[in-house]
Amino acid sequence: MQAVIELKQATVIVENGLSKKIILDDLSLAIYPQDFISIVGGNGAGKSTLFNVISGNIKLNSGKVFIMGKDVTNKSPQFRSKYLARVFQDPKMGTAPRMTVLENLAVARKRGQTRSLKLIHPKKLSNVFVEKAIKIGNGLEEQLNTPTGNLSGGQRQALSLLMATFQKPDLLLLDEHTAALDPKTTLAIMALTQKVIVEEKLTALMITHQMEDALKFGNRLLVMKNGKIVKDLKSSEKMKMKIEDFYRIFE
Repeated sequence: MQAVIELKQATVIVENGLSKKIILDDLSLAIYPQDFISIVGGNGAGKSTLFNVISGNIKLNSGKVFIMGKDVTNKSPQFRSKYLARVFQDPKMGTAPRMTVLENLAVARKRGQTRSLKLIHPKKLSNVFVEKAIKIGNGLEEQLNTPTGNLSGGQRQALSLLMATFQKPDLLLLDEHTAALDPKTTLAIMALTQKVIVEEKLTALMITHQMEDALKFGNRLLVMKNGKIVKDLKSSEKMKMKIEDFYRIFE
């Protein structure tokens, strides 16, 4: 089976004067179709760097990055956006606050395509926008003409998720996408995330600091430390673990 994303001996080194620090250390990883992988690790483990390497925002010092078997190591973030979609920690990122929900969805419809500045009248938009909003189930369909900046944090993050998956990406990057939400909203967004990934048969990579979510969601769990993947656990292995066992990995 061909990997959706593959990193081979990926290394990132940051030099500051006379010192240098290895952020990613000869890391190799293959992500296969319909993998839902959670990533955990302490601060400085290399989680965000891994995401930025995949998206093209950070260049490798050595190693290779492949998307759908194509070498994209030297390709720009714009080129890779045809294959990738990302939901960030801050609900304000990924959406335009002054544009309505409907207008944001119209932009998402063109992800990875050439866009123009031509405005699209809402009445000309497909009912698909409404149908997709209804599936979210948090009243977003009633806010289609509301400026996104007026939404609650949970609604805005739900919209970000909907926008990221409107055009089915080859890989969905979830960058601590519940970290800024309250516990109740976090539960709702994680349930929505699971629903969207399963129903759309997506491949996803999720950074999380919630150990319970790391054990509950996904078919693989990566533990990172010092720029390396020190554990790559399958579902069967995760099911046997308790939170106490999980914390021991970090000791």
